Amino acid sequence: MTPNDAFDMVLFGGTGDLVMRKLLPALYHQHRDGNLPKNGRIICLGRSAADTAAYLDKAHGLAKGYLGSDYEAKVWDEFASRIHFLRVDANNADDYKLLADTLNQEQGRSRVFYLSTAPDLFAGISENLAKVDLNKGNSRVVLEKPLGHDLESSNEINDAVARFFTEQQIYRIDHYLGKEPVLNLIALRFANTLLEPLWRREWIRDVQITVTEQVGVETRADFYDKTGALRDMIQNHLVQLLTIVAMEPPASMDGDAVRDEKLKVLRALKPLSPEDVHTKVVRGQYRAGAINGKPVPGYQEEPGVPAGSNCETFVALKAEIQTWRWAGVPFFLRTGKRLQDRLAEIVINFRETPTAIFGRTHTPNRLVIRLQPDESVRLYLLAKEPGNQVRLRPVHLDLDFKETFKTRSPEAYERLLMDVIRGDLSLFVRRDEQRAAWRWVEPILDSWENSSEAPKPYNAGSWGPAAASALLSRDGVAWHEES
Repeated sequence: MTPNDAFDMVLFGGTGDLVMRKLLPALYHQHRDGNLPKNGRIICLGRSAADTAAYLDKAHGLAKGYLGSDYEAKVWDEFASRIHFLRVDANNADDYKLLADTLNQEQGRSRVFYLSTAPDLFAGISENLAKVDLNKGNSRVVLEKPLGHDLESSNEINDAVARFFTEQQIYRIDHYLGKEPVLNLIALRFANTLLEPLWRREWIRDVQITVTEQVGVETRADFYDKTGALRDMIQNHLVQLLTIVAMEPPASMDGDAVRDEKLKVLRALKPLSPEDVHTKVVRGQYRAGAINGKPVPGYQEEPGVPAGSNCETFVALKAEIQTWRWAGVPFFLRTGKRLQDRLAEIVINFRETPTAIFGRTHTPNRLVIRLQPDESVRLYLLAKEPGNQVRLRPVHLDLDFKETFKTRSPEAYERLLMDVIRGDLSLFVRRDEQRAAWRWVEPILDSWENSSEAPKPYNAGSWGPAAASALLSRDGVAWHEES
């Protein structure tokens, strides 16, 4: 991409939370850092009667809070000159002529349509864009999750969009794939010879992927109770992280080369039988407790939650990959709300040494890739404590991105938005990947649907149900924070 490349970024749902809280701040940062081509326009769409001036006034007020210390009035004014607001109702086909007239004023530009709307609008938006020929040429469409609540509904949405956009034009976004430590994991694996010989069943004991939150369902009860933790987090975010850990080296960083290798992992996931779901999957639901010393209600007491709901707010499961490299290595996935910490990390536990000349420490070498709240990569080793006696203690080699590179690490949405503008698909989910993930998850959903067993309760502020610890103990291991 050169500074002279021209683009139009069209944000459907332009007055919504995602645009105001994530997308506009992400584009602001890229503008400030000189990465956005000078000839780029940002066109925000909404149903309100506001004009551009009124829209910018609202966006400016929110930006100060979201950007914090990164906010600079002069930079914002420069950035705001890119932004235009159009009153477009996504359901009204007649409104799309106004959008087409605006975009056609400038020719030869790449066009990005970011659908920050409910998924049930994707089909209509795609059709209306096609009616005014805005799906032609160098046009791309970005789809936010959730794309359906099961394989059938996911296929319906994807089929509807595919009627008007080719697969190479469709960017299914998963913001976890844009996080700096995930890209660094790819670099650590495939740009260095040190780890590759160890990255296999002979040397890795287990893999743990955790994404936890302290917040509860908040104001999203209507959505969340129909979705649950398995659909909301496991089927997309955690399974995608698993593919990055387990995939074979791609021939290049070309979009399809990377996604071909991820798909192989998804297809190699061992299917879960109803008995497997009973023994290898734990679902829980938080009850009243305390977060950072403050009392919080249980899920059943949250506003908008139906009485007697069996929606899971916690899932832990054991996955197995049936390949030569990973046979016999358990992958443990865990996510939940109202847990002790806000955390996202990948933990690779290596096997112990064949002999224990210093005695067994039961502390394996460990690689910890932290995605949030801070971003870092740590390699834990054993070293001798100073003194006359030989006592081993875990120490770590630390790659802290902020300290090492002395520069701000871009947010996930910043990187992914720039990739869409560039036309780089490597960090976006291909349809066959999504289909394979749903096929693996659906037996769990079906088993729960046919079971009378309620989710296991856990206290808010804990690490989840005791059964989640028991799940690992059966393999002789423990969660990272417990070991």
